Amino acid sequence: MSTYSNLSIELIGTGEQDSTWGTTTNVNLGTSLEESIVGTTTIAVTAGDTPVSLNTSSNATQPVRNLRLNLTGSGGSTGTLTLPTTAAGGVNTFVKNYIINNASNTAITARAGASDAGVLIPSLKSTFVYTDGTNLTYAIDYHSGTVVSSDVTITGGSINNTTIGAGTPSTGAFTTLNATGATTLDGDVTIGAGSGQSVTHNAGTVTIPNDLIYSGTGAITQPVGTEVQRPSGVAGMFRYNSDSGEFEGFTDAWGSIGGGASAGGAVYENTQTIAANYTMTSGTNGHSVGPITINTGITVTIPTGSSWLVSP
Repeated sequence: MSTYSNLSIELIGTGEQDSTWGTTTNVNLGTSLEESIVGTTTIAVTAGDTPVSLNTSSNATQPVRNLRLNLTGSGGSTGTLTLPTTAAGGVNTFVKNYIINNASNTAITARAGASDAGVLIPSLKSTFVYTDGTNLTYAIDYHSGTVVSSDVTITGGSINNTTIGAGTPSTGAFTTLNATGATTLDGDVTIGAGSGQSVTHNAGTVTIPNDLIYSGTGAITQPVGTEVQRPSGVAGMFRYNSDSGEFEGFTDAWGSIGGGASAGGAVYENTQTIAANYTMTSGTNGHSVGPITINTGITVTIPTGSSWLVSP
């Protein structure tokens, strides 16, 4: 009498199916084995639980036997796909690898049985998983020398000998980060553990939500530009003005940031030309050594109660 394997492939009993065993064998080879090796099937996942069954006594085509499961539909925040926990005959644990492609518009959790936490597959992403009939887990959790061309989320561990983005892979420990979009760094980040290491961001904005501490003995190079090249001001901005040759910051307007005196602390210098509109901070006074030239079209605004003294 025929029995059935883990994948519900019919195993013909000794001496059975005389003159007809070829039909069973052809179905085994052309359907059962082919589905498990190269087969793809589409499963519509809806809100709640979508179970996928295994016919334990048939070598006919079965969705759960396919290598690749293409998930469609709207799973919703609670949408799950539950795979069988027992193999053909209800005796052995159901064991299989899957490539699961989530083509739906929501994240879907795939699992083996109601008590299994399973794996979360984001919308429009694919993953490689393994089920032992009790738990569904990621089939691969280690990559060596792998090139990734899509989004990557790193939840722990370290990055070694890696260049992210265009360029030649580094030869040191995480020497260059070439990011082409907005980059968010969550948690503690250490940069510069070795000589010559850096983080280069070629486009977008790097946002660091907490304190940024520089513990080395080097220097910080600030953005350098002319007054025409000033960005739209936001309170707290800081840059070096190449026209005036001094650092400047922005509160309500761009203004110079006081520094030390020259000539061993004896001389404080100011430029002789005002080339950009200037509004003195309310409640303060100013002092310049003249002569001072205000360029055509430029306005200097002194608030009520404030004074600007230009001495010869």
